[in-house]
Amino acid sequence: MQKPYNEIILETSPLGVRFAFHTKEGGYWPLHWHEELEILYPLNGESDVTIEGVTYRLPNKQLIVIDSKKIHSTFHYGDHAMFLCIHVTKKALEWYFPKIQDFHIQCCPNAIPDEHFAQYLQMNQHLQRITELYITDSPASLLESEGLLLQILSCLLLYFSSDTAPFLAPADKLAMERVRQVIQFVEASYQTPLSLQDAAELIGIGKEYFCRFFKKNMGIPFLQYVNQVRISHIYQDLIHTDLPVQEIMEKNGFTNQKLCNRMFKELYGCTPSKVRKSTASTL
Repeated sequence: MQKPYNEIILETSPLGVRFAFHTKEGGYWPLHWHEELEILYPLNGESDVTIEGVTYRLPNKQLIVIDSKKIHSTFHYGDHAMFLCIHVTKKALEWYFPKIQDFHIQCCPNAIPDEHFAQYLQMNQHLQRITELYITDSPASLLESEGLLLQILSCLLLYFSSDTAPFLAPADKLAMERVRQVIQFVEASYQTPLSLQDAAELIGIGKEYFCRFFKKNMGIPFLQYVNQVRISHIYQDLIHTDLPVQEIMEKNGFTNQKLCNRMFKELYGCTPSKVRKSTASTL
């Protein structure tokens, strides 16, 4: 996927941890997934995080956990979004917790049990301290940050996880693998014409069955998803290039300007031309 325009990343550590401080334009970032567990901690504003079809409101400085291989998207309310984003490779932590791969972690602000609120608050305080350490950049900041993260992970496993994760039948596992294939395919090919037939052939099923399959697992029709991916890239190009609006649309796979304007307004609350006018003076 296209990287944010201002992305500061500390390299993955021997513990399989990557700390990243993102500053991105507000708005929508399409559905995607990754192998690592993700801890997302917003430093400003409010966002919506959708994980496998369920949307959670994420207030400022309240963490959410996105477990490994979970399909998710985000929408930030505001012009700019700042996040601390931590990716954790579960495999690397098996030395500390051999059964970590079997545990399902679920932790989001609007679903914290009263009896575990103190632990949730403490984890947020640790993430705030990690942010302060990045700003001060002391010689031992990374070492202290990883120590705090280990405390967060321990808390998540003790209070916000279960080793009785929802059982996935072989058919369900196959379905999720197919969804991931389609997501990767769209991200690699969104600039070119894409059809239902292309996607159906990719995972070896018929076109009509694919339509039902995709809507069931992603919550939206396939072509709507493709256009949302295109719209997100159009937005980034409007912000960071001085190319003509029409050229940007065509570059990102849109041939129907009316549809593009309508979908763009649904996702970002304004037209592409308005975004271009608001950013023209800064390019």
